[in-house]
Amino acid sequence: MNTTRALILLTASAVMLWPTSGAAQRPVRRDLLVAAAASLSGIAPQLTHAFHDATGIDLRFNFGGSNTLARHIVEGARVDAFVSADAAQMEVVERSGRLVEGTRVSVVSNRLVVIVGTLPAPQAFRVDDLASPRTQRVAMGDPAAVPAGVYGRRWLEVIRLWSMVEPKVVPLPSSPAVVAAVRAGRAAFGVVYASDAWNRRDVSVAYVVPLEDAPEISYPAAVITGGRIPLARQFIDFLRSAPAQRIFESAGFRAVGAR
Repeated sequence: MNTTRALILLTASAVMLWPTSGAAQRPVRRDLLVAAAASLSGIAPQLTHAFHDATGIDLRFNFGGSNTLARHIVEGARVDAFVSADAAQMEVVERSGRLVEGTRVSVVSNRLVVIVGTLPAPQAFRVDDLASPRTQRVAMGDPAAVPAGVYGRRWLEVIRLWSMVEPKVVPLPSSPAVVAAVRAGRAAFGVVYASDAWNRRDVSVAYVVPLEDAPEISYPAAVITGGRIPLARQFIDFLRSAPAQRIFESAGFRAVGAR
C-alpha cells in the first residue's frame, strides 16, 4: 500500500469514528460522587455493593474530616451528596446555599469509646487515667473542628476532666487517624467512635462512654446543588433503608435515636 492510499484510508476511518453529535455519543454516567465522613470509610465497599444491586448506580467516595469536606463543598467542589459526622458541618454547607432544600436527614448514629494499643484487664482502666500525670498523650480528632473531637471534648466537659486532659491532647484530622496514632504508640489513649474500633485486633476498647454522659451523635446526609440530584436523592433514601441500616449496625454504628 502506497503512502497516499494509506493516508486516505486513515482519514476515512477517522471520519467514521468521529462522533456526529457530542450529546448523542457521550456515555451516560451511572455513578455518584459522595463526600463522606472518614469514619464511614470502613463500610464503603458494602454500601457501594448494596446500592449498585438496588439501583445499578456506582458510588465513588471522597473521605475526609467532615469540617474539611464541608469547606471544600462551600468553596464549590463538585459533589452529588454529603454525609457528615455531625450537624454543625452540615449547617456550614446549608448556610452557603449548597444543600438541595428538603433533602437533609439524619441517617445513622454512633457512640464514643476510649481505645488503647493493647488490651488491659477491664478493671485496669478508669476514666481518670486520661487526666493522670502518667498519661502524656491522648489522641482525638481536633476538638475545635473534627466532629469526633468535638463530641469527645463535650463528653470530657460533662465529666469535668477536659481542663486536665486538654494539655495532653494530640489533635488529628479524623477518627481513623486517631486509631493509627494509638496503634503506632504515638498516644497512650484515643477517643474515637465505636465503629472505628469495631472488630479490630490492633487496638482495643478500654472504655465505652455511657450515652448519658455524651452528646447525641448524628450523621446527617443531604443532596448537594449542581450535582446529579435525582440519583443523589435515591442514595439518601437508600441510606435510611433496612439493607443499609443492617450494614451500619454490623459495623458498630447505631440506629438514629437508639438508647
